[in-house]
Amino acid sequence: MTVTDDTHLLQRLLAGEQQAFKELVSTYQSPMRAVAYAIVGSRHADEVVQDAWLSVVHNLSGFQGRSSLKTWLLTITANAAKGRYKQNRREVLLDDLPSPHGTLGDDRFAADGHWLLAPFAWHQDTPEALLTERELRDCLEHTLLSLSELQGSVLTLREQQGLELDEICNLLGISLSNVRVLLHRARLKVFATVEHFEETGEC
Repeated sequence: MTVTDDTHLLQRLLAGEQQAFKELVSTYQSPMRAVAYAIVGSRHADEVVQDAWLSVVHNLSGFQGRSSLKTWLLTITANAAKGRYKQNRREVLLDDLPSPHGTLGDDRFAADGHWLLAPFAWHQDTPEALLTERELRDCLEHTLLSLSELQGSVLTLREQQGLELDEICNLLGISLSNVRVLLHRARLKVFATVEHFEETGEC
C-alpha cells in the first residue's frame, strides 16, 4: 500500500467502517504472522497475531502516522511476540557453527547481499528433473529448520517479507551489525545446501 492508500484506509477505519477492517486484515495478516513466526515459531504465532490485532483495535485512534501503517502493525506484532517470551530473552551469538559441507567464503556475495557466484541453473524439462527439484526443496526446508532461531528470523523477514535491515533491527531488537552477520551466515548455509545437492544429488 502507498502512503495515500494508508491514509485513506485509516480514515475509513476511524470512521468505524467494517469493510475497511476486513481489508486491513486481508492485507497485513500474512506479514504480521511472518513476524510472529520469526520470533516465537509456529506454535505460538497465531496467538501472538490475535493479541496484536486486539492491540491494534484498542490503539488505532492513537496512530499518528509517524511511520507507515505496515511498520506500525509489524511493530505491535513484534512487541507482542517478544512480550510472550520476555523472561526467556534470547542472546545473539555470532560464533555459529561452521556452514554444512565446509566453509564458504565471502566471495559468494556482493556488498548489497546479492549473489556474485550463483548456484548452477536448474532445468525442469523432464519428470526426473521435477523430482530432483522436489528433493532439493526438501533439503532446503531441512536446512531452514536447522538454522538458529535468530538466523531463521532474519532470513524470513528479509527474503520472504522484503523488510529493510533497519526494520528488522527494530522488530527483533538487535543491532544492524548482528542482523548483517546473521543474514550472511543463513544465506551461506542455504547456498551450501544447494551447492552440495547439485554436486552429489543428496542433502
